[in-house]
Amino acid sequence: YGVRGLAYFELRVQGSSTDLHSGMFGGAVDNPALVLCQVVGGMRDAHGRVTIPGFYDDVRPLAQDERREIAQQPQNDAWWKSQTGAPALFGEEGFSASERVAGRPTFDVNGLLSGFTGKGSKTVLPAKAMAKISTRLVPDQTPAMVRKGLETYLKEHMPPSVTWELEDLAHSLPAIVDRDSAPALAASAALEEVWGKKPVMTRTGGTIPIVGMVQEVLGSDSLLLGFGLPDDNLHAPNEKMHLPNFYRGIETYIRFLHRVAA
Repeated sequence: YGVRGLAYFELRVQGSSTDLHSGMFGGAVDNPALVLCQVVGGMRDAHGRVTIPGFYDDVRPLAQDERREIAQQPQNDAWWKSQTGAPALFGEEGFSASERVAGRPTFDVNGLLSGFTGKGSKTVLPAKAMAKISTRLVPDQTPAMVRKGLETYLKEHMPPSVTWELEDLAHSLPAIVDRDSAPALAASAALEEVWGKKPVMTRTGGTIPIVGMVQEVLGSDSLLLGFGLPDDNLHAPNEKMHLPNFYRGIETYIRFLHRVAA
């Protein structure tokens, strides 16, 4: 019944006009790679909270009944850890992994580039550094709000020894629909008829830009009725679809449309 939004940026930091020898110039001018890492690293604290000004001002909190329903999902913290291969989970304190993915905003570094990255060593003092950074947004956050807070943070924390620029690369609004609406109830009933179990309502942590656009432009909700599995490897070369779900999905849509028409 909900998807997260997205605000994606490229942050570029410039120091000297060209790469320099770190032995000849190290200590005389600043290092954009270090500056970038220090500044971006400060955008999230040790407790998983994002430190960008105003970032949480418009965040709609998870209601208690939502948290109870999310807790019914089979994907507990142990499951999330098993899917990642990471030595431990990490995220905003006070929330389970499922809650953080479904209903809390995030800040991530998607890529870093600076200086010499080839095999072996080269004592270069890089002239510039770049980071791809993204935030996943929840109702009622907006990409414009995140951009404003990010600019404020950078103006406060970037040293005068470098220049910087921030470019918007992608943005999308989050979206949420009423779980008790007639279409949602019709979909739940159709799912229960086909699978023989009452469905558990949840949100997805990913972003589907058209959902927010339909709400914003047309003022209409979108019903999110999909039949994928957590291990379907979305967007990967070996993405799959479980065929029994595919055929049950067809039957579910038939029953859903019948209920809506009635």
